[in-house]
Amino acid sequence: MYRNGIKQLIQWKLNKQRKPLLILGARQVGKTWLLKEFGNTEYAKMLYINFEEEKKMRDLFLPDFNIPRIISALEAFAGFKIVPDETLIVLDEIQAAPQGITSLKYLCENAPEYQVVVSDSLLGMSLHAGDSFPVGKVDFMHLYPMSFYEFLLAMNETGLADILENKKWDILSLFSNKFIEFLRYYFYVGGMPEAVAAFAETRDWKATRNVQNGILLTYERDFSKHAPKEIVPRIAMAWKSIPSQLAKENKKFIYGLVKEGARAKEYELAIQWMLDSGLLIQCHRTKDAKIPLVAYQDLSAFKLYHNDIGLLGAMSKLSPRTVVEGNSLFTEYKGALTEQFVAQQLRLNSELAVYYFAPDSYSMEVDFIVQNDNDEIIPIEVKSAENLRTKSFKLFCKKYLPQTAIRTSLSDYRKESWMTNVPLYIIGNYFSE
Repeated sequence: MYRNGIKQLIQWKLNKQRKPLLILGARQVGKTWLLKEFGNTEYAKMLYINFEEEKKMRDLFLPDFNIPRIISALEAFAGFKIVPDETLIVLDEIQAAPQGITSLKYLCENAPEYQVVVSDSLLGMSLHAGDSFPVGKVDFMHLYPMSFYEFLLAMNETGLADILENKKWDILSLFSNKFIEFLRYYFYVGGMPEAVAAFAETRDWKATRNVQNGILLTYERDFSKHAPKEIVPRIAMAWKSIPSQLAKENKKFIYGLVKEGARAKEYELAIQWMLDSGLLIQCHRTKDAKIPLVAYQDLSAFKLYHNDIGLLGAMSKLSPRTVVEGNSLFTEYKGALTEQFVAQQLRLNSELAVYYFAPDSYSMEVDFIVQNDNDEIIPIEVKSAENLRTKSFKLFCKKYLPQTAIRTSLSDYRKESWMTNVPLYIIGNYFSE
């Protein structure tokens, strides 16, 4: 299995100004596998500790932050000497070790020669209220579920993956049927590595769904294990409302769908906890299409997407029959899965600021509007049906005259005078870093 995150890790290793690296991401997105793969392929030796499993090591940082003592204890645990240029130190699930996050400040300041990577599932950052976060003393990396590109590689479709990676527009349409076939698979399987591995090995829909249900159960158990007790019921209710929120024609999050009469102040902390845990993707409304978009965002209006399209399908009880029956999958559920897919692929580019557009008059709405690292504003219309008429999208382009306007659908790649149609299956690579 290949993950693009390997490239980021190698860049970190080669950076002479590197700091301890903190990898953030929800549970089950593949952080442990990626770290072990990186350590085994790029270093002579790797010292790996999972603080959730190694209870005796959890108090490692409590006595003090004396680096020689900490390194000596790590060497005793590993059974070999740590050589800074040759050994990768991996501290997995560091949130389970009191003062573990704080220790990164001292490793950065007093022992920069050691190469340290730590992971945190975002589910325990507030467990140790006395911890001091080492602002400016760590590098960050986010890991998300596998992209469609990574999914193709896992399915041994290296040729198709190469076309996406290198944006071979001239031959893209020749393989559109095959791309759409695997896109249907991805809509069902999603990008959680364990589910992808199960499907790649067996092509068994039921086995894949069992993996997804197991992951969902783990998430729900984490609510009561890690979240403040007073908001656990609200987290569960908001979480279960996600499929119905996305089933609406207007996918703006409505608190009344969580519970009749519910108000924002009752559920804000619950939603924020899930966002911090990497379980949801939030997309705020912007009321204007000017630089910077953040200046025009409406914090009270937003859409919430799942962290993974496969898990959303599992929560929605999506049947494998829908996948087999053809392209109706993309229009089912009011196109929710298609919009979820695009949101998930856009998030992979950390340089994109992603919003949805709706002016105060709501006279025109655009599914997504992004600002890239060149300060270019790009509207994106998502079309799940064959009907490609987009009144709001055309009105937007006529008013704001964007240099680039994207409509993404199952249709082939083509450039028109006012917009470019980008096939759904390459939308992630179109905006790739």
